[in-house]
Amino acid sequence: MSAVAAGTIAGIALMALVVHTVAFRLVRRWACSGRGHPVQESLVRHMGMPTRLIVPLVAVEIGLAAVRLRGHLRSELLHWVGVALVLAVGLAVVRTTFVLDDLILGRYRLEAEDNLKARRVHTQIEVFRRLTVVVVAVVSLAIVLLSFPAVRAAGAGLLASAGLVGILAGVAAKPTATNVVAGLQLAISQPIRVDDVVVVEGQFGRVEEIALTYVVVRVWDLRRLVVPVSYFIQNSFENWTRSTSEVLGWVFLEVDYSAPVDAIRRRLYEILQESKNWDGRTWGLQVTDAGSSGMQLRALMSSFDSSRSWDLQCEVRERLIAWIQAEHPDALPRQRAVLVEDHTADAVGPPSGARTAGGEKVRVP
Repeated sequence: MSAVAAGTIAGIALMALVVHTVAFRLVRRWACSGRGHPVQESLVRHMGMPTRLIVPLVAVEIGLAAVRLRGHLRSELLHWVGVALVLAVGLAVVRTTFVLDDLILGRYRLEAEDNLKARRVHTQIEVFRRLTVVVVAVVSLAIVLLSFPAVRAAGAGLLASAGLVGILAGVAAKPTATNVVAGLQLAISQPIRVDDVVVVEGQFGRVEEIALTYVVVRVWDLRRLVVPVSYFIQNSFENWTRSTSEVLGWVFLEVDYSAPVDAIRRRLYEILQESKNWDGRTWGLQVTDAGSSGMQLRALMSSFDSSRSWDLQCEVRERLIAWIQAEHPDALPRQRAVLVEDHTADAVGPPSGARTAGGEKVRVP
C-alpha cells in the first residue's frame, strides 16, 4: 500500500470520527438540556460507543472503495474491516436492547405503591434482554468465524464429529441449560418477579435481580443470596407479594392472664389509626395461645408494602409494650410461686422440688 493511499484512508476515517464526535456532543447537549424526549436521552447514553466504532469503519470501507489497491491487499483489508464492523453492529444491537428497556420500563416504576404490573414487566424485560445479548453474541461470533476460509474448510470435519461432541457438550452443559430453560419458564409463568418479597431457605428478602441462570435475593441485613433459577421451578418457597404488593403483618405479645384483652385491642386500633404505615384494610387482636405462665396475643395489621409493614410491626410492638407498662404493669409476663409453711424444718433437707428459706417452704408449680 502506498503512503498516499494509506494517508487517504486514515484521513477519511479521522474526518468521520471528528464529525461524529462534534455531532454527538451537540445532540447530547440538546437531549440532556430537558428539551429532548427520554428516548433521545437513552439513545445518547447507550449508543455513543457503538456509533463511534461504526462510523469510522464505514468511512474506511468507503475509502478502500475509492483508493486503488492491489486485489489481495484490498480484499484482506475489507475482510478485517468487515469483521470489526460485524462486532460493532452486534454491540449496537445489544445497546439497542438497553434503549428499549428504558423506553418500556420508564412507564412502569417499581417505586409505586401498587407495583404488581411493573414487577411483571421488569421481570420479563430483564430475562429476555439477557437472552437477546447471548443470542447476538453467539450469532456475531459465528459470522466472524465463518468469514475465515480455514474455519469453513474445517466445517466438514466438525460436522462428522458433531454427534459425539454434541453429546459431551450436552452432558457438560446440562446444569447451565437447565437454568437457561428455567429462566425462560420464570419469565413466562413468573412465580417470582423483580422486587417480590420472598422467603428462600429460611431467608427473608427481596428479589433484586433476575439473571438468565440465577436470581439475587437481597436479605433484610443487606446480604445477597444468589440462587439458581431452577430452584424456583423445582422447589417450594414463600412469595409474599405474588398477587399484590399489599401484605399482612403480625406482632406476638406474651402477657399475663390478668391482661385486659379488650383494652389492648382498643389501644391497638388507636395506634393503627395514628400510624401512616397502616392502609386501613385489616386489623385484629386475638388470643392465639395459652400456656402455663401466660397467654399469647397476636396483633394483625395490613400495610401498603413489605417495607412499611415491617415499620408498622415495630411501631405497634413498641407502643403496645410501652402502654402496657404504663397502664397495666400487672399484665406483663410473670412467674407465680406458692408459699406454704414448712412443717419439716428439722428434716435432713428440703423435699424434692422445694427450697427452704426463713422457716418457709417455697414450692414452685
